[in-house]
Amino acid sequence: MNDILTAAHSTQAFVLGTIIPFLFVLTVVVFVHEMGHYLVGRLCGIGVTAFSIGFGPELVGFNDRHGTRWKLCAIPLGGYVKFVGDMNATSTPDSTELEALSEDERRVAFHTQPIWKRAATVFAGPLFNFLLTIAVFAVLFSAYGRYVSEPMVAEVTAGSPAEQAGIQPGDRFVSIDGTKVESFADVQRLVSGRAGDAITFVMLRDGKDVTVVATPRLMEQEDALGNKVKLAVIGVVNNREMGQPRLVTYSPAGAVVAAVEETGHIVQRTGQFLKRFVVGREDRCQLGGPVRIAGMAEQAAKLGFEWLVQLIALLSVGIGILNLLPIPPLDGGHLLFYAIEAVLRRPVSERAMEAVYRTGFVLVLAFMGFVFWNDLFGC
Repeated sequence: MNDILTAAHSTQAFVLGTIIPFLFVLTVVVFVHEMGHYLVGRLCGIGVTAFSIGFGPELVGFNDRHGTRWKLCAIPLGGYVKFVGDMNATSTPDSTELEALSEDERRVAFHTQPIWKRAATVFAGPLFNFLLTIAVFAVLFSAYGRYVSEPMVAEVTAGSPAEQAGIQPGDRFVSIDGTKVESFADVQRLVSGRAGDAITFVMLRDGKDVTVVATPRLMEQEDALGNKVKLAVIGVVNNREMGQPRLVTYSPAGAVVAAVEETGHIVQRTGQFLKRFVVGREDRCQLGGPVRIAGMAEQAAKLGFEWLVQLIALLSVGIGILNLLPIPPLDGGHLLFYAIEAVLRRPVSERAMEAVYRTGFVLVLAFMGFVFWNDLFGC
């Protein structure tokens, strides 16, 4: 009996501590993404046949007065908006289905719309993900502010790139590769994704600017959610005495500006990571899938609701960037086809489009398999 009760409590703890936070985070991000497609599509006069959170068998749903089926499906790893005339959930055109539409349906079908309407509808998904991230950061900055520390060097690790470059305790960072530094967080942001790159630092020492060059090295660290991450470091330490941390508060407008800047920094770092990853300069273990996200959601939930909301913001901007990659069936793949269509002044042939879509599906499935492998066995 005790074993049964222990198993029941363990299962309950897993559901409440891991599954529910994971589903909450993922559902919010997916819902906002798909709502972007839906709202802009409707604004452009495009008919919508289905709005789904999840894939596979429908669990619950209803039809609205416009004929859209709103549903929740069994596999909660994504979602889709299906427009009038779509062959499937990826908005793949189908000439046979288009020919079978009535005149009224053709007027609101997705693939009969001008390029700008289709492009706006497709781009709206990632855009709404970025807007969600901005909104979350704006609320958090407005409500809590954030602590910043002066970009001072309190200690230099022996044998580190900083020591080899001649950086000394008491130095103040002025700029990094020409980018002005205002806080120690700026130093971490500008260095953390550039392992192996020779970086030029301008340091303030005894009232004079000193220029040094250091090459960051990868070091495994543990982030606030307990994940093992590899970040580039040069080996400098900031402390309370030298950093003099202070709380910066924001007006609502100032919080929005700061949130846009922070979102831009995340986009920049993510793009930098992807470029380095493609050429083999980043650790593959830094990429994770649903299993890792579930673990992060569990840790965030333990730390408090605001941490869970921050995870939503980070995941949302990541989903937005991923969907803008020019690979069908991702949103970026659709936008690439529309750009080609705009240049050629005619749609890409269905045969060519089908071939590219099949290749894209293989790439997307391979990527999904890769991150699942990383989650379960690889790292």
